[in-house]
Amino acid sequence: MSTFTTINPATEEDVQTYDIMTEQQATDRIEACHAAFLDWRKRSHAERAPYLTKIAEKLRAHADELAALMTRETGKLLKDGLTEVEICAAICDYTAQHGPDALADEDRTYGPDQKRGLVSYQPLGVIYSIQPWNFPLYQPIRVLAANLMAGNGCVLKHASVCTGSGLRLRALCIEAGLPEDLFQVVIIDHDTSDKLITHPKVRGVTLTGSDGAGRHVGAAAAKALKKTVLELGSNDAYLVLEDADIETAVKFSVMGRLYNNGQTCVSAKRFIVTDKVYDAFVDAYVAQMQAIVMGDPTDDDSQLGPLSSKEQRDKVKDQVESSVAKGATILCGGDVPDRKGAYYPATVLADLAPGMPAYDDEIFGPVASVIRAKDDENAMRLANESRYGLGGGIFSEDEDRAIKLARDHFDTGMIRINSFGAADPNMPFGGVKDSGYGREHGGFGMKEFVNVKAIFLP
Repeated sequence: MSTFTTINPATEEDVQTYDIMTEQQATDRIEACHAAFLDWRKRSHAERAPYLTKIAEKLRAHADELAALMTRETGKLLKDGLTEVEICAAICDYTAQHGPDALADEDRTYGPDQKRGLVSYQPLGVIYSIQPWNFPLYQPIRVLAANLMAGNGCVLKHASVCTGSGLRLRALCIEAGLPEDLFQVVIIDHDTSDKLITHPKVRGVTLTGSDGAGRHVGAAAAKALKKTVLELGSNDAYLVLEDADIETAVKFSVMGRLYNNGQTCVSAKRFIVTDKVYDAFVDAYVAQMQAIVMGDPTDDDSQLGPLSSKEQRDKVKDQVESSVAKGATILCGGDVPDRKGAYYPATVLADLAPGMPAYDDEIFGPVASVIRAKDDENAMRLANESRYGLGGGIFSEDEDRAIKLARDHFDTGMIRINSFGAADPNMPFGGVKDSGYGREHGGFGMKEFVNVKAIFLP
């Protein structure tokens, strides 16, 4: 039987060894989840809600343990792990509170004589959830909570590096009273995963990952006529306009690039700065990035921990080196430290141009790309040139104008104005272009995998 071992990226110590399931073992879990779904679907939305409330209670009660586990597996700062647990609990609470109304039958009328109709949101079955390592609890919870409320079952394939977090989440859900087979975790390779996508009892597939992974999974699901929700990579642009408050812009630009050790799909990654304020912004931004304390993720004083693995660290290193070889300038950072662990320093690159990884691609680590724009109009155009469109930001003292730019011109799914943040249960989350399609949170995720039934009455 094949096995793999998870490794603490800060200490390089082994965490846990796991057996990889056979195709039959994984298929058995799909079948068990489907059987549990057949009972779960009979419960009303109001009857499902208390389970989510109890899961939230379990998460909060085990917050310290869960945060420590996520730090051991992925190197995230312990304090960021605690924040992640609370976000997950809040998602469960939000879904329990708003789900019954969001998914309630709707009265409609049809025809010239206005006959009565009903629209009903009915569950589909087993939803296959393929999730990455950067948020070991949040990624599976945002899919699980929405689909439990909708009446579906869920089978999770988590990233191998955070297998323990996925298994612990399932155990806590069972402790909270969730039927044991309704939420399954499969430990499988990519070939088996592709076979699960085509399993007849899998009714929908959702993936968070790279755009390359999204193309692969989306194509496999489409061939089997399965609906997908894809939340893929991004290269989010944050615009520093001519009237931006530089102190505010720098504060949130540092936070936005380094949150979760720079490994967030909606991190601020490209900073497109107008010529008028370029020097002032860059001087202040580089000074603050140089002062960042990199260290043990369990230490409260650390502002930047390791990346999730040496492989991830080396990928970031290669992207920076390739950009420099093509003409980019390192303003700070850029050198792998001589120490144990998958560490990479806060880094700022300038003199960027198309064709460089730091300009075109997503760098999933603490590397900021600073791009000079002639003026505000040019900044907006440069932001939209990216093949990605997940999130972005605007720094400007004119809030009304910033709103108009965000609403009418920014070609992304989410825009922050004079701030930075990752996700909120009450606001939709998702992107456009190569960043994927579909939405989570804000009530939208609960309706992604349902049968929207039209019932015509005489």
